[in-house]
Amino acid sequence: MTHDPYHDPYRDPAPRRVPPQRGSTTRIAVHLVVEVVVAPALHVPVAARLRYGADEPYTVHLDNHVDLPEPVTWSLSREVLLTGLTHPAGLGDMTVTPGHGPDHGHLLLTLHGEESSALLRLPAPALRDFLRRTECVVPVGCEQEHVDLDGLVERLLGEDGEEDGHRDEE
Repeated sequence: MTHDPYHDPYRDPAPRRVPPQRGSTTRIAVHLVVEVVVAPALHVPVAARLRYGADEPYTVHLDNHVDLPEPVTWSLSREVLLTGLTHPAGLGDMTVTPGHGPDHGHLLLTLHGEESSALLRLPAPALRDFLRRTECVVPVGCEQEHVDLDGLVERLLGEDGEEDGHRDEE
């Protein structure tokens, strides 16, 4: 049994735990190399960055070509990425599949945008470690606690009718 200098069993029967330190400004980022799959045997390495912040708790941002003045940014579902570590996940614009055979140890991420599509090969251990770190910022299942609904409503209302200087009032 280890001695906890902050716990006095005679005064406090339950040891105190320090709550997770979180804030809306908490952000994490990790640089990595992803591969753009051009053909089955042709993968082009691309400098990339994964970003996550408590202010957008459902979203992971993937910046590609971070060595360029304006990187290409994809907004990805954290839930789909987490599921994709072990099972195929996602529909439509984003799908994630664990790699098999020569892709073992990687995730295959298919992205479809308005102007382009891409098949990316990400190192699974790097993504897994990054997603674990996101849980220190916002635990899975607690995302709704970090969504600023009042701010969202203000932004939505502000986009409707603000140009002429007033909004319709009830």
